Amino acid sequence: MQLLRFSIAALSLAAVCLLGHAQQGRPAITGISHMAVYTSDPTAADHFYGGELGAAKEPDPQNAHGTIYRFSPQQYVEVLPLPASPGISRLDHVAFATADATALHGCLAAHSYSDIDPVQTGSDGSKYFFTRDPEGNRVEFIQAGAHPVHASAELVSPRIIHVGFLVKDRAAEDRFYHDLLGFRPYWYGAMHPDKVDWVSQQVPDGHDWVEYMMAGPGSDTADASKVEARQLGVMNHFSLGVQNMEKSVTALYGDDRIRFCPRHDGPQMGKDGKWQANLYDPDGTRVELMEFQPVIKPCCSSFTAESPAD
Repeated sequence: MQLLRFSIAALSLAAVCLLGHAQQGRPAITGISHMAVYTSDPTAADHFYGGELGAAKEPDPQNAHGTIYRFSPQQYVEVLPLPASPGISRLDHVAFATADATALHGCLAAHSYSDIDPVQTGSDGSKYFFTRDPEGNRVEFIQAGAHPVHASAELVSPRIIHVGFLVKDRAAEDRFYHDLLGFRPYWYGAMHPDKVDWVSQQVPDGHDWVEYMMAGPGSDTADASKVEARQLGVMNHFSLGVQNMEKSVTALYGDDRIRFCPRHDGPQMGKDGKWQANLYDPDGTRVELMEFQPVIKPCCSSFTAESPAD
């Protein structure tokens, strides 16, 4: 009887997890928290994230060997030492903000999602746990601790609006992000009209999104196994929202901060109708500056959800 009661409770919690987006029952997943990347040169990374992007350098509340560069009380990039036997990827994980990490963990566990670590507590009081999506990408859900407001005249942007990474199987990823967690379609596009290169899914309870950077049949990157380090650094990226691209890029050049970033491109008009420009950290991870709103009609598909405003 006790086992039966447990099974019923688990099924009920799974139903809340699956249906909570409509019923406000599932703990809210409100946006991007951070992206964690590896560096082979911490000093160079500090020049880039702290010097050029203007983020506030702080101790890492989850990893004593890491450093975070904070854009706002809620968002940052986490920079970790390069592992002893690194592959070509410089991405460790992406992280989404949730209102209740413990309850969300319970939802996934009740749905028999097995590849999930226990809830942990950071030195800043944050609650978080790690899991993996169907393609093995490491994903964190975090309930943030308290942080002071970060304000800096040097900050390029206080707002991460999306993260992206290489994806081979759109349907498999959708079963996790869309079907299980309630992410919503936002936009998709490609360099050529008969392909699909980018698929954007917004978080259930906000306007930030995750971008599948498609590699495989049906995309312009036809063979994922042939993606090299430089291209992977373009695909595995995060994006900072800006109100006015001209002003943002002019400030970088005017302050001579661009010297920390010898590799950069743009501004250019994206296929989604938004102005964008790209910077690259010393290990090749792309940081995309993107205007919040499109200024022309996007290619391939219309936007099916509201864009972030700031």
